[in-house]
Amino acid sequence: MSTIEIFDPALCCSTGVCGVEVDQQLVNAAADVDWARQNGAQIERFNLAQQPMAFADNVQVKAMLQRSGQEALPLTLVDGEVALAGRYPTRTQLARWAGLAEPAPAAPAVGACCTPPETAAEPRTGGCCGGSTGSTGSTGSRCC
Repeated sequence: MSTIEIFDPALCCSTGVCGVEVDQQLVNAAADVDWARQNGAQIERFNLAQQPMAFADNVQVKAMLQRSGQEALPLTLVDGEVALAGRYPTRTQLARWAGLAEPAPAAPAVGACCTPPETAAEPRTGGCCGGSTGSTGSTGSRCC
């Protein structure tokens, strides 16, 4: 199984999921990493604010930061090689790199805002999901 290392920009805590205004990308990344770990992936995260020596001691990370600056963060290494820079990996990417079964796509709940009309339990009549404020996409679903 591959070893995955994620080098985060300077965050307030180990996951960055803290404080009043939480970045949704960090929430998703933390959930995806937790999912992959629970399924057997070997993933280690390094926070620039808390573990600066991990960045300085890693030849790949140091070279990428010298070349691209902090815009390269987050930086993901798989078995010591750069796999992704500038954004967090998706759950599907983590699964592929770790040799896990691909995660099933999350299906919207029946009647949810973006459920196709033929699967909706009840007609949508107002707000986000219908009426004059909703819009119909090319698939016939109504979304905000």
